[in-house]
Amino acid sequence: MSIKFRLTIMSFLQFFVWGAWLITVGNYWFATKQWSGAEFGAIFSTLGISSIIMPAITGIIADKFINAEKLYGILHILGGLALCYIPMVDNPTTFYWVIFAAMLCYMPTISLSNSVAYNILKTNNFDVVKVFPPIRVWGTIGFIAAMWLTNLSGNKASANMFYISAVSAVILGIYSFTLPKCPPQKLISENATTAQKLGLDAFKLFGTYKMALFFLFSMFLGGALQLTNMYGDVYLSEFGKIPEYANSIIVQKSTLIMSISQISETLFILAIPFFLKRFGIKQVMLISMFAWVLRFGLFAYGNPADGLWMIIMSCIVYGMAFDFFNISGSLFVETTTDSKIRSSAQGLFMMMSNGFGAFFGGLVSGIVIDKFFTQDGVRDWHGIWLSFAGYALVIAILFAIMFKHKHDPNAVANVSH
Repeated sequence: MSIKFRLTIMSFLQFFVWGAWLITVGNYWFATKQWSGAEFGAIFSTLGISSIIMPAITGIIADKFINAEKLYGILHILGGLALCYIPMVDNPTTFYWVIFAAMLCYMPTISLSNSVAYNILKTNNFDVVKVFPPIRVWGTIGFIAAMWLTNLSGNKASANMFYISAVSAVILGIYSFTLPKCPPQKLISENATTAQKLGLDAFKLFGTYKMALFFLFSMFLGGALQLTNMYGDVYLSEFGKIPEYANSIIVQKSTLIMSISQISETLFILAIPFFLKRFGIKQVMLISMFAWVLRFGLFAYGNPADGLWMIIMSCIVYGMAFDFFNISGSLFVETTTDSKIRSSAQGLFMMMSNGFGAFFGGLVSGIVIDKFFTQDGVRDWHGIWLSFAGYALVIAILFAIMFKHKHDPNAVANVSH
């Protein structure tokens, strides 16, 4: 097998493991187990905590002590074993700790998979900028394939989703031991301080008003991202409680409908260079924020009959909402930070959006939905999505007013070439 094909398999399985349960776990939680919303919010906060503490630690281990591909394999096998145990859990507290253990193993593999791919491609003299994106797209395809498999096999609310994920994690773990060797790079200097080793030196960027503001908005927007992962599939499935919608495609194939979001994501990536050149980084971030308002607003008014177009449109808009902020934000960091701390700054961006954002987004949304939008176990989805849309709108308006950034087409062009 060619190097590119082998890395494509790795990328596909990396996100297949996640897609098998991430979007559908809400159905298992609310419909099958009938546990509460506040406790469900805590489940998604484990993604945030793991994103905050684990990538830096595993980065140091891979840099100093062990081949990156072996560490990657070990983490997937351990994570797979934790996922295997979940179907035996019968209370929310134990579920929380088991999923937390699985996420401590899984979340650092996202950045490790990039490191392994970069390392192997560079060693084999490939142009990483040109060759890596088509490989990474297969990760999104893997995520979609897992969602489809979970739904079409009748497991969108059953414990089997965790077995599907666990088996693929263990297969990926074993497979990664066959990849070309990625020995420790020893790039971290012996004299580096603990803060530098952990990538914490980027925190001094908070001393700059503009960067502090950017990271703060990254956190608030990171919270918005988790909301659709957590509640999208449950929302569509619960239309089944209304007799006229019970047999609609939206209810029966909710996970397939949700996968339009991921398909849209792969297409909007291709549009980013045009938008960045035309509008600049700040405008593209703003477009992303208003896309989140649309995403939630369309969900608020959609239904499986005459409102079906709104649900479909909401899923299409998701691609713009997700990609435009992540990629323009990463470019903003790339073009405005000192090269010495650039990779730490990128880590900080991910920590704020996928770490603290996911943590607070998961926790607060669960409590708010339970307290204000749930009565006798029935959720007011119209009110829930409207409140989320209001949240995104406030962030967009504040960002437009407070964040000042001049568009420099040359800076963007230099990064993208």
